[in-house]
Amino acid sequence: MNFDLILTFLALGAFVGLAAGLLGIGGGGVMVPMLTAIFLSQNVPTDQVVHLALGTSMACIMVTSLSSLRAHHANGAVVWPLVKLMVLGVVLGTFSATFIASMISSKALAIFFACFMGYVAIQMFSNSKSGQHTSTSTHHAINRVELVLASIGIGSISAIVSIGGGSITVPYLTWRKVDIKKAIGTSAAIGFPLSIAGSVGYLLSGWSHAAPIPFTYGFINLPAVLVISITSFFTAPIGANLTQKLPVTTLKKIFALLLATLSLKMLWNLQLLPCCNF
Repeated sequence: MNFDLILTFLALGAFVGLAAGLLGIGGGGVMVPMLTAIFLSQNVPTDQVVHLALGTSMACIMVTSLSSLRAHHANGAVVWPLVKLMVLGVVLGTFSATFIASMISSKALAIFFACFMGYVAIQMFSNSKSGQHTSTSTHHAINRVELVLASIGIGSISAIVSIGGGSITVPYLTWRKVDIKKAIGTSAAIGFPLSIAGSVGYLLSGWSHAAPIPFTYGFINLPAVLVISITSFFTAPIGANLTQKLPVTTLKKIFALLLATLSLKMLWNLQLLPCCNF
């Protein structure tokens, strides 16, 4: 990698780490469009580029989510009984969905990713009051069958769009009347096993389709993972601590606009927007 690329990955990792800790997301919404653009500039074929971005992003989330998990646990913001009930379904859903993603075209994945991030942006930008609940023990009232099915769904969608699950887990838990800060912390804890399952899945499912750039294994580019992880590991705890001090609602609205913009940029790079035909 040249020096400019290293700086780009370091900056991307720093931002992703802050977002993961502060907003309870794994950063895939930012990393996938950015990595798609970077890999396209490295002449990765269009039919492989989104898969490579998804797999590399998922491997980066593994490091970020661990750092975020430790910080939220230290703040007492993880509802561990909920984590224990959800982890198996999340892992199964994530691992299985990576093999489904490997059979979908890059363009179809990009469109699904952009649509999903549009939904996430709308949810983050809305003025929902669902995060204002204060109960921390409502997990006893959640039906276990529902929780397992929800976990499988969270894992499956998270794998296909390469996120740590926070964009789905946090709204689900707050809907079930879990305090917003506990929901963010619990989502961070679930994101770690989710990212491990997703990374292994993208490694195996892409083993025979590795992109023609050095040190790429399956759908994971190792140099990108290592450099991004250097800064994200240190900035995720900072973001988690800032959750208690900054106006998270306002920041979510700003981040929502960023997600929408990056998703549109990815579609532009892949010439999937109508205006690209002119």
